[in-house]
Amino acid sequence: MPRGVAITEPRQHLFAAAERLIAAAGPSQLTSRAVTREGGVATGLLFAHFASFDDFLTGYAVDRSFQIAATAAGLGERAGTGTVDANLGETLLATPMITLLAVTRLFAHRPTLTQAVEAVLGSGNAALPALERTVAGYLTAERHIGRLPAAADTDALAVAVVGALHHVALTDGENPAAPTRVRRAITALTAATTVNAVARRDDGS
Repeated sequence: MPRGVAITEPRQHLFAAAERLIAAAGPSQLTSRAVTREGGVATGLLFAHFASFDDFLTGYAVDRSFQIAATAAGLGERAGTGTVDANLGETLLATPMITLLAVTRLFAHRPTLTQAVEAVLGSGNAALPALERTVAGYLTAERHIGRLPAAADTDALAVAVVGALHHVALTDGENPAAPTRVRRAITALTAATTVNAVARRDDGS
């Protein structure tokens, strides 16, 4: 970026640069200089907005955790509309794959970020756990109105669906085909849940 060009949202500009770095080189390569170099700005810009590099990473983790939760917030209102797998796919993929990839890698590399994020957003709200709860609540609502079998284990299905998202983001998040893989996994999981729940009902188990 040419010097002297104003940056409208410097914090988001730096967060996006960090995401690109994590995707390309992994979280172990993150430094203040690497982030500002990737963002095409002076190192001083980062420290003009954050007290330290650890503060920057916490700010990033809080921002992206909030973003993930916010994109899923309306999922429960979709119960009874569209299809279950389409509702799940649209919600889980509303967050860019590069964000899911970066967040997943960063939290694995720096486990202490979970505590830092929860100090701001509350317990269980760091990255994907909040998404899992939202998905479970939505699936329970669908079960209540009969669009999933009464015997469906919605908590287990939520773990499986978010786990599939986590796996694809972590291993294949930069691949343009990654969203398709996530949608296919969601469709297979919801279909299998319906079949298994019906089978348990017919067996009387």
